[in-house]
Amino acid sequence: MKSEKQVKATIMDEAALSRALTRIAHEILEHNRGADNVALIGIRRRGVPLAERIAKKMEQIEGKAPAVGEVDITFYRDDLTERSEQPVLNATRVDFNLGGMDVVLVDDVIFTGRTVRAALEAVFHLGRPRTVQLAVLVDRGLRELPFRPDYVGKNVPTRHSELISVSLIEVDGEDKVTIKE
Repeated sequence: MKSEKQVKATIMDEAALSRALTRIAHEILEHNRGADNVALIGIRRRGVPLAERIAKKMEQIEGKAPAVGEVDITFYRDDLTERSEQPVLNATRVDFNLGGMDVVLVDDVIFTGRTVRAALEAVFHLGRPRTVQLAVLVDRGLRELPFRPDYVGKNVPTRHSELISVSLIEVDGEDKVTIKE
């Protein structure tokens, strides 16, 4: 029987999480010179509400919201057979043409880089963006693949035995980020 990991510390509360997303929104706008050619694509599950929140903040700042979509990476994972014999496919929703767009993939945590690799593959099956950038709420280090996010809410160096847990109101009923041991 697998034991539950215990909360070691709360790294971000609701206010810190909101500030991090505001900073990411500003950085995306600055880097891309506005929101005109920008699309945010959230990686299911928690990347989707994060992308939607960043888009709202960008609209408040710039007066224009970027296109927002979501991608399910289930069948693009390199560990699919290890994770489940009967994988469940969730919705991929990109209601706009990616051709020539500056796409920002949004996820909650980057760890090994395998989710990013799968998301890139999924995006390129949908179209050929001009650029692909990466925004994450938490970068916990310990990469296995050579990916580095363009926009980071918080860097939290961790050990392999630790777990970063992101809770969002839309999914979990509260906003917080904890580290568990």
